[in-house]
Amino acid sequence: MTPAHRREDALQTRAVHPPAPETGLLGRASAPPVHRTATFTFDSSDSFATVMSDHTRGYAYSRIDNPTSDAFAQAVAGLEGGQDGQPFASGMAAITTTLLAFLSAGDHVVAQRRLYGGTHHVLTRVLPRWGIGVSFADSPQEAAAAMTDTTRLVWCETISNPTLRVADIPALAAVAHAGGALLAVDSTFATPVVCRPLSMGADLVVHSATKYIGGHSDATGGVVVGEREHLDAVRALRTDLGGSLAPDEAFLLLRGLQTLPLRVERQNRTAARLAEGLAVHRAVERVEYPGLPGRPDHALAEAVLASGRFGGVVTLTPRGGKEAALRLCDSLRLCHIVTSLGGTATGVSHVASTSHRQLDDDALTAAGIAPGAIRVAVGLEDPDDLLADFHSALDGL
Repeated sequence: MTPAHRREDALQTRAVHPPAPETGLLGRASAPPVHRTATFTFDSSDSFATVMSDHTRGYAYSRIDNPTSDAFAQAVAGLEGGQDGQPFASGMAAITTTLLAFLSAGDHVVAQRRLYGGTHHVLTRVLPRWGIGVSFADSPQEAAAAMTDTTRLVWCETISNPTLRVADIPALAAVAHAGGALLAVDSTFATPVVCRPLSMGADLVVHSATKYIGGHSDATGGVVVGEREHLDAVRALRTDLGGSLAPDEAFLLLRGLQTLPLRVERQNRTAARLAEGLAVHRAVERVEYPGLPGRPDHALAEAVLASGRFGGVVTLTPRGGKEAALRLCDSLRLCHIVTSLGGTATGVSHVASTSHRQLDDDALTAAGIAPGAIRVAVGLEDPDDLLADFHSALDGL
């Protein structure tokens, strides 16, 4: 069997065996080496100049490129099915650089209304300073109506933070491309285990690697993947703005990536069980989870997301508003009160005062976020223990 006809390795296999940098030497490290250096030396000034000018592939300065950081970005690109990947110091660095790489003064972006608070803040408070307009849309039909001659980018989240609505990626890709724009998808909540947006027509996929990709709450990073022609523009601006991923962080993120499919599958199963168990409790007003039948976008979730996987986050609103939500968070025994997600321990946060603190009351209402909403990022605990902990805390409200 020739390599051209060899079957593609499964996602877990590719996660364990990411592309290894060529060293030209016999033998290869079984773990990726950490190139903990700011600069690289050259035998001649000419070779230094050719690398710095991008005429020859190589490494000169870690703010521009670093082998460990590149290895991480290429590993994520391999899982997403992208030609190239660019590493960043954080998810927000990846988001802002991607936006600015394709938007200039006078341009326009169409974004879904339900977004992570940091992204919403950049779109509504930062980009307008440079004359970049934004319109929000809840559906592909609204997105099509919002498109203008100056729309350059359509932005969505595979699973929205924290309302957990699922984006119709194929339809949004069609809308964007019909208007001459690109579709960028923040797929942090999904990961390539649950959804691969590039295969559905997206042009760029962004991750906060701090979350599920790293998976252990011990490293901060971001990554953007897609076609090389688009990633060249992202790399150029990353170099200018300086939001590059440090090699030590890249090593930790690469280590986490190897167990990504195993962790995400477990977290997804537990989240589904938790959502079902919370939905019937008398102290619960509302539970958001794409896997719950009866939700408006449940059928879409089944079409867009991988079979039987609906994400590892559950958004819970207890009866009693904000005060009840805060008491609930404080009463849980197994859950960490924490800002991030995707780690091994379950984390909870009151949405309006933490991840979406930048939104005023009107913006929270427009985004469908209740005053008492709690984001539950499911970890790797035993499902029975986790559900019992929540029921005990809810019983005390």
